[in-house]
Amino acid sequence: MKMFQEKHSSQLPNPRSIRRACGKELYRTVKRLKQHIPAALVEQAEQLYVKRVFGNLIWITENRSNRKVLADWWDEEISEEIALLWNVDRTKLMQAFRDAFGG
Repeated sequence: MKMFQEKHSSQLPNPRSIRRACGKELYRTVKRLKQHIPAALVEQAEQLYVKRVFGNLIWITENRSNRKVLADWWDEEISEEIALLWNVDRTKLMQAFRDAFGG
């Protein structure tokens, strides 16, 4: 029984995998916005996103299988700052993220 618990227990992702996942999600979001976002601004948004994920890592890991809840969290916690940073409409940004993320 112990082997089953270890195999299926939720381990926290490492920092590299978090940065890569955040980068991919933002890349897909930018593609769906169909608007040019300078690389420097994408990098700033990625740093902001990664920082927020690290701050809520336990909760995010617990809810990793529920993309709708994670997308709602992104809408509430991150979308406003990235929309201001990228100078895009927040509603369009949130929709592009949901399309890219699958929530």
